Amino acid sequence: MLGIHAIRRRGNRDEAEKPFWISFADLMTALMVLFLVVMGVALLAVTKNVTEHERKQEQHRKNIEEILKRFEEAARRHEDIKVDKLRQVIDFGQRAQFAFGDWRLNSQQEEVLRKFVPEILNLANDDLGKSVLKRIVVEGYTDKTGTYLANLNLSLLRSQKVLCAMFATSGPSLLNDDQKEQVRGLFFVGGYSFNDSKDTAEESRRVEMRLEFLGVDETRATPPAVAGNFGDCALR
Repeated sequence: MLGIHAIRRRGNRDEAEKPFWISFADLMTALMVLFLVVMGVALLAVTKNVTEHERKQEQHRKNIEEILKRFEEAARRHEDIKVDKLRQVIDFGQRAQFAFGDWRLNSQQEEVLRKFVPEILNLANDDLGKSVLKRIVVEGYTDKTGTYLANLNLSLLRSQKVLCAMFATSGPSLLNDDQKEQVRGLFFVGGYSFNDSKDTAEESRRVEMRLEFLGVDETRATPPAVAGNFGDCALR
C-alpha cells in the first residue's frame, strides 16, 4: 500500500508540472514565429527600398541619355557644333577658337554662340532638363605655350568672354532679358589652362560647355532673385 501510495504521489507531481512546460514551449514557438515574421517584413522592406532606388537610378540614367540626345540633335542644326556624349560637353569647334594669346571672339563667332544659346536654354528648362541638368560650365582652354599661371588666366578670360557675348547689348542675334536671366542662373565660368589639350595648338585654344547633371533625387538650386542689372563686360 505504501509503495502504491508513493507512486501515485509522484504521478500527481508530474501531472502538475506538465502544463507549465507545455506553456513555455508554446511561448518559445510563438516568439520564434513572431521573430521570423518580423525578419521577413524587414527583409521585404529593405528589398523594396533597394529595388526602388535601382529603378530611380536606371530612369535617371535614361533621362540623361535622352537629354544628351536632344542636345546632339540641336547641335546638328548649327555648323561645326558637336556634342561629345561620352565627355558630356558641347564642342563649338572652330566657332569658338581663339588666336594665340588672345581671348577675343570675332562678331561671327559671337553670333553663332548667341544663336545656339536659346536652344540650350529651351532644353535646360523644360521638364526633362529641370529634372536632370544641374548647370552648364563654360570651360576655357589654352595651348601648351607659356607658363601655367599665365595660361590659367588666359583660359578664364576666354570663358568670361563667351559669357560677355551672351550679355552683349549690340550686334546680331541678341538675347532678351529673360534669356539673360536664365543664362545668369544656369551658366558658370571655369578655366583649365592647357589641361586636356587637343592634337594641335589651334584646336587647344578653345571653349567648351560642360553639362553637369543632378544626382538621383537631387533638385536644381533656385538662382537668387536679382532682376536685370547685368552690367557691361570688362573685356574689350
